[in-house]
Amino acid sequence: MAAMPAPAVGLAVLILLAAALPALHADDLNSDAQALQALRSAVGRSALPSWNSTTPTCQWQGVTCENGRVVELRLPGAGLMGSLPSGALGNLSALRTLSLRYNALTGPIPDDVSRLTELRAIYFQHNGFSGEVPASLFGLKNLVRLDIADNKFTGEISPDFNKLIRLGTLYLDGNSLTGEIPKLDLPALEQFNVSYNQLNGSIPTKLRKMPKDSFLGNTGLCGGPLGLCPGETAETPAGSPESQPGGAGAADIGGGKKKRLSGGAIAGIAIGCVFGVLLLLALLFFLCRKKSSAPRSANTVEKGRDLGMEPLEVEPKGQNGSAAGAGGHNGAAAAVAVPAAAVAGAAAAGAKAGGGSTGSKKLIFFGPMAAAPPFDLEDLLRASAEVLGKGAFGTAYKAVMENGSAVAVKRLKDVDLPEPEFRERIAAIGGVQHELVVPLRAYYFSKDEKLLVYDYMSMGSLSALLHGNRASGRTPLDWETRSAIALAAARGVAHIHSTGPTASHGNIKSSNVLLTKNYEARVSDHGLPTLVGPSFSPTRVSGYRAPEVTDIRRVSQKADVYSFGVLLLEMLTGKAPTHAVVNEEGLDLPRWVQSVVREEWTAEVFDQELLRYQNVEEEMVQLLQLAIDCSAQHPDRRPTMAEVATRIDEIRRSSLGDRQAADSAGEGDEPSL
Repeated sequence: MAAMPAPAVGLAVLILLAAALPALHADDLNSDAQALQALRSAVGRSALPSWNSTTPTCQWQGVTCENGRVVELRLPGAGLMGSLPSGALGNLSALRTLSLRYNALTGPIPDDVSRLTELRAIYFQHNGFSGEVPASLFGLKNLVRLDIADNKFTGEISPDFNKLIRLGTLYLDGNSLTGEIPKLDLPALEQFNVSYNQLNGSIPTKLRKMPKDSFLGNTGLCGGPLGLCPGETAETPAGSPESQPGGAGAADIGGGKKKRLSGGAIAGIAIGCVFGVLLLLALLFFLCRKKSSAPRSANTVEKGRDLGMEPLEVEPKGQNGSAAGAGGHNGAAAAVAVPAAAVAGAAAAGAKAGGGSTGSKKLIFFGPMAAAPPFDLEDLLRASAEVLGKGAFGTAYKAVMENGSAVAVKRLKDVDLPEPEFRERIAAIGGVQHELVVPLRAYYFSKDEKLLVYDYMSMGSLSALLHGNRASGRTPLDWETRSAIALAAARGVAHIHSTGPTASHGNIKSSNVLLTKNYEARVSDHGLPTLVGPSFSPTRVSGYRAPEVTDIRRVSQKADVYSFGVLLLEMLTGKAPTHAVVNEEGLDLPRWVQSVVREEWTAEVFDQELLRYQNVEEEMVQLLQLAIDCSAQHPDRRPTMAEVATRIDEIRRSSLGDRQAADSAGEGDEPSL
């Protein structure tokens, strides 16, 4: 057989290679599909129904392909549970983005992640990963973003992070990392956060340009934005007299002659001594006056006892309250003393110890009341009170002053923030002043007591009206009242969100929607989760909490939307989502509603008290659909609170317009003869 000409040989080779490439791509994609199926079997068997053999791999939920390979895997809030399997993710060798944030993944990050050499971004925040930050991450030379915040990582921060020379974002906050922050020299680093860990020592020089928020919640950290470390001195500007070798204030070093005191120096010392004696006399005078005023506080406590009120017992740290909301005025009234005895004792102890600032001994007011406070701490101490309810963040009381005015007082628990940090966060809460938000009027801070003072809402909470004893003769809430409450609450939460991109309520539930005498709704207790420490954990998971939330101190605006969706479902169904399940199948309220709607049993969903209003069935279904949209499992599929408020307003206008049209038609009919 004659030899094939050289050009013909080259062409044949190219044809064979071209024929083989699709097969190679198919093999790679098959390998990726097998890795994804292994991942699904381990952590998402029930959460990823689209990952099946009948659907092309590149059309699976969260999967993005390029050139026949999986390059992105994004499964935020997908309901993944358990530990990541070893030998699965490592086979996705073309992966550039890996997002498993807001799930319930636990255990360590598998070592085979080190094989993902193309990886640019890892988003593992808001899970339950534990153990030390794995060394396998430090070999990912192309990594630009690493977010493993809000997990349970322990151990020290490794200096091997310096191997990730392209790293621009490093979020390690909300874990249990210990030790000092290593000297990180990452030229591309722009976003950095290690807040709310257990770190100590001095912040490295190159990280001191980062904002204060990057380091909060680490009581042992110092330097840079957190202030000087012990023994540190502020940098002296170059060229100042103090910085010059012979300048005034420069210390004499060596064996130079000791200078004798001048006459002026002696006179200064004498004047200083006289001033010190006068200051001591003034202090003694102040203490004598304080001692003479002590009986007044004692009389206050005695007055409480005369009225049959007992001082409150201090609740042990770590014990959480029961179902009622922090501001929920829905508990049975029980006669007790205002936190008067406790606060008086704390104030007296603070005065005796000499600790705390002047602000700790008085109420600090917000808003219009700050200019002319209508009452002071003494007035509050003399007030009679009744328990309104206990919640996860403390106990609420109705306090009635001697002049007859009433306020709601919340006695916080499990708040161990340093005073400056507490004041900073409470100022943000007090700064929210809106007609549909129950305003924080004042607060009291001491080492042992933290009190918040709000307006008292006489009609109690939405929870009490929805779930109170229906046989007690109470007036049921009709559609118009419920939809008006929903609209006002939505607008109140939307206003809170409008104050900043990360501003959220953090604890939306029916016991935190309070009502005026005219059944006008006001949102209460916003921002309280930001006041508790990292060790705080509620005794049970709230039925309102979004699936991606693993730390109640960090609730996003989209998580607020989920909670509001559950609140809408509660108003429409009459079922309390705080019950663990609502049926024998163990489904929570949103999934139960969705299962019923899928079977087209929509009428079965609604509260029996609403079914009597036949002319608003269409509007009720529209509000139900909005509630389902809000409670979507994926945060990105939920609307904003501003959009929620707009849609509720449109639904209400539609129902009111239909009713007015029907009324007008009825009035125009001629009576039959």
